Amino acid sequence: MSRRLVMLFALLVVLLPLAGPLAADEAVRLRVLTYNIHHGEGADGEFDLPRLAKVITDARPDLVALQEVDNQTRRAGGVDQAAKLGELTGLHARFGKAMDYDGGQYGEAILSRLPIVATANHPLPHDAGREPRAALAVQVQLPESEEKIWFVGTHLDHLRDNSSRLAQAKEIRRLFAPADAAEALPNILAGDLNAQPQTPEIKHLTEVWQVATDPDGNNATYPAEDPTVRIDYVMAWPADGWRVVSCEVLDEKVASDHRPLLVVWEWVGGKS
Repeated sequence: MSRRLVMLFALLVVLLPLAGPLAADEAVRLRVLTYNIHHGEGADGEFDLPRLAKVITDARPDLVALQEVDNQTRRAGGVDQAAKLGELTGLHARFGKAMDYDGGQYGEAILSRLPIVATANHPLPHDAGREPRAALAVQVQLPESEEKIWFVGTHLDHLRDNSSRLAQAKEIRRLFAPADAAEALPNILAGDLNAQPQTPEIKHLTEVWQVATDPDGNNATYPAEDPTVRIDYVMAWPADGWRVVSCEVLDEKVASDHRPLLVVWEWVGGKS
């Protein structure tokens, strides 16, 4: 090796550690997954958290919203499913209780590759006799940025009458996309909203949130075997702060009764 090449190699060794993983003009992207896991029970009747963890891991998400999550219930064998899925995937895990159920709790979970700096669980309004619902939110800092965002996972009322769902959508909008938005953080909202796009509750949310859509129209997520309806969503606020890079319903028919939805977002609202 010539003396000149040796000097060049030595210079590169010194300079490479100084370069950050994200160039100054490179956009911040987040891979976001939402998945109703049917309390861990697959379409084959098996409770198989390692199978669910593999679905999640294979999608390489940064943020995951999970619905129908059991925490130490009898039907799930007393397992803290959020903690176990966090362990199996290597992601930070948080659970948000919607209600007490079967000797334990039932609600939402969030998994995050990014460190979680704050957590809040918000009960949502519901009509008498309906299941309680909640919106679980974690605050994270975007990679290589000073920008913090909320990631919100939720599961709206499942009954046909939309009165509870509309009230729940209004509360989520009040909490995370208020009319006076000066102090509100950007956010991503994900979950099983139990409503199709033309319903009042979805229209109420998409007045201010940008909803991710597959340009080829492949948006149906339920039932998993042969999806015919779109009830799972990933949205971002403010609408002009984010760009959809891709949106894909994953081809997974057995691990749950829903298919997972994976969206890649690009933050365009500003760079630190």
